[in-house]
Order: sequence, then structure tokens, then C-alpha cells
Amino acid sequence: MFDKLPAIFRSFDLNSDVRTLLRLRQAMEKGLVKTLGDLFYVLKGLVTTAPTDIGPFSKAFYAHFLAIDIQAGETLEEAIIRSETFDEWKKKLSTDDLVDVEDIDLVNQFLDEVHLTSYDIKNFLSGKDILDKDDPSLTDKENPDAGAEVDRQNILDRMADYRDIPLEELLERMREVAKQQKSKHSGGDHWIGTGGVSPYGHGGAAAGGIRVGGSGGGKMARAAINNRNFYPADAKAPLKDDNIDAALAALKGIEEGTSDIILDIPITIKEGLKQGGIFLPYEKEKRQQRIQVILMIDNGGWSMSPYIRTVQKLFSKMKTRFAHDLKTYYFHNTIYGGLYSDAARTQFDKIEKINLQDKNYSVFVIGDADMAPYELHRSSVRDWQKLKKHFKRMAWLNPMDEREWYHSMTCSAIMQMFPMFELSPEGIEEAVIEMNRKRTSSK
Repeated sequence: MFDKLPAIFRSFDLNSDVRTLLRLRQAMEKGLVKTLGDLFYVLKGLVTTAPTDIGPFSKAFYAHFLAIDIQAGETLEEAIIRSETFDEWKKKLSTDDLVDVEDIDLVNQFLDEVHLTSYDIKNFLSGKDILDKDDPSLTDKENPDAGAEVDRQNILDRMADYRDIPLEELLERMREVAKQQKSKHSGGDHWIGTGGVSPYGHGGAAAGGIRVGGSGGGKMARAAINNRNFYPADAKAPLKDDNIDAALAALKGIEEGTSDIILDIPITIKEGLKQGGIFLPYEKEKRQQRIQVILMIDNGGWSMSPYIRTVQKLFSKMKTRFAHDLKTYYFHNTIYGGLYSDAARTQFDKIEKINLQDKNYSVFVIGDADMAPYELHRSSVRDWQKLKKHFKRMAWLNPMDEREWYHSMTCSAIMQMFPMFELSPEGIEEAVIEMNRKRTSSK
């Protein structure tokens, strides 16, 4: 399977040779490749050297490892739906999972599983020991941590193994837990929730468990139930880990189909030889789907600190799902002549340099826009207007409740320059719709 990789990548006009295999072997020997998602990440780092390589790399990867052939002018979702790989994957789902579920939703679930990466597991727990000590009839109010948010990164350094527990036993226990559960839960080993080592939920580390909705933790689940009734994602709530998948689905809407006319060199040469050396250019249409995004994040104050990690996680997750070009800049409260290309705000890029980027980028500004009035002075307003004039699709995502925007003088001023939306899955969806409306009206 691996020996042919360099030739496969070269057939997609990517630079690859035996060194790709040697470096891949080194990564595998170091334990960096445990899942298909890990393999995608590692190979992408070895083979791609520019954003334009990501699309061809994705096509090569899907063709070689998943037998999914993405034809010219075809979306990834369309290629997956008509593939035998997807059909075989659906056969592993229970009949209940397929009731009233559109193929496109199943494709999202399929992609989640394909691109899941492994965690750095340091502590392996016995699932049997956990269940022996657990009472499935525990009421929600008896749990002192009910509804508490837990940092998943502190939970996922351990994994529980439930593979020896009969699936029917797990399903029965899950039904008992569901009867008692009244609130959302993150972390832990009892409730249906996110993170942690519970045998039911998603985003955690439970080998042989039951995944309920959302994304899994490391392609470990034995069964998947796409049911959000246990902890429905609140699209109106501020962006956080338990509704990040809903926001990701909304971002999919900014994907733009492009069609470029390029020179068909093989046909040009072939026909030229037939004509005795008279080479007339033959052209062909090259179609591709692309996402071009610029993030501008206010990371300078305490009021924004709760949202920075989740925003970065949301947009970086796009890398595993869509072939895209993502650039990130940082500022504090507002901009003064430019933005910073690093989170520490030491590498300064002037507005003129940023405006050299393709005007078709979709630009998301993340910030509360609430500052002392003197900070948003005339020169800062001019800088924002320069960006707005160049990038036709800009939207401001604000983590504050919309009712608070109108009590801030600076927030009100910025609202006059940019369309502003709440930093929530629903707000992101509204921002994408507004961007697409501008794209359509400009054609």
C-alpha cells in the first residue's frame, strides 16, 4: 500500500519520491501514526508545500487509501456518496441510525471518522472496573458536577477499554442513564456527554464504547447513534466545544466553486505533432472547490480569552474537512496600521501588505469591539475601511450578547462599518449567508 505512494502523488502533480516513504516510516516508528487521520496529517506535512497542493493531495489520499475517486467538477461529498467505500461503511450502521437521515449527514459522520486522530494516551483504565463501581440509576442531581464544563485536554490523557463488555449490556446501561440525565455533561465516566472516558457520548477516549452524535475521540467506538436528544447542540449559545460541529457545518457554506481555463499541454503537443510542428494551444477547464479564509482575532484582553482557543479549534478543524487556505492575524481591541501574524503579536504586517491578498478571501473578525472610545480613533477607522474596501466579504463575530452591543459606543461604531453577528453556530451561519449574498450580487 505504501510502496506506490510516491508514484500516486506524482500522478497528481505533487512532489514525492522515496524520501516520502523514509520520513513516513520514521513517523510511524515514533508512534505518530495510529489512525487514518494521523496518516492524513503526516503525509500532508510531507507532501504539500503550498496551499494549492492541499486539493490534489486530498484527491490522491482519498483515491489511494479509500478508493474514492473525485472526478473533475465533482464535490468531495458527491464522490463519497457514489463510492463503494461509503456503501460498505453504511452497512456497519444500525437500521435505526439510517432512519430519516440524509446521505449528506452521513457523509459528515463518515468524514469525522476518517479524519479522527489518536490521542496521547498515558493511562489505560479497565472499562469493567468503571462499570462495576458505577450505578446507572444515579439521578442527575446526585452528581455534584452535573452540567459542569471540563477541559477535555486534561481528560484525554487516559483511555477506558470497554471492548470486553457485551454491546447489549452497554446499550441497556445507556438507556438507564438516559432516563436520569437532565443536563449536558463534559468529562467523567458516567453520563452521556462529551470528552472523558464514559462508554457513551462523543469526543472522549473510550475504546469499544457507543458514540452518540458528534465526533468520536479516536475511531474507537463500537457503535454510533446519531441522536442529539441526549445533549442537543444549542445553535444560539456562544461558541464552545459542544456546539463546534454545528458551527463547522455552517462554515461549509463559504466553499466556492472555481473554474479556470488552463493549457492542456499533452493534447497541444499531440495535435501539434500531427500537424507537422504547428502547435496550436488547446485549453481545458480546471474545476476545483476552495475555501479562502482570513481570521482576524482580538486576543489582547481578558474579555476575549475564553473564546480564543475554541475559535482557533473551529477554524483549524477545517483543515481536516475542506481543502482550503486559512490565514490568521491578531490584534488588540482595534488595529493601528496593520495586524500581527503571530499570536504573541511580535510580527507586524502593514495594511498594505495584507491587502495584497486575493480580494476573494472571506474575512472573519473575532472580537467584542468594546473598548475605550479614544482607542477607536480616526486613523484606526480608516485602517478598517481600507480592509473593507479590498475584501468584499467581511463579517464581525462578537462573543457578547447582541443586546449589549448597543450600550457600547465603539461597538455601535464598528457595526456601522461591518455586518456584525453573534459568535455562535447560528451567528456564523448568518454571517456565511450574508457573505454568499455579497458574492452573488457582485457577479
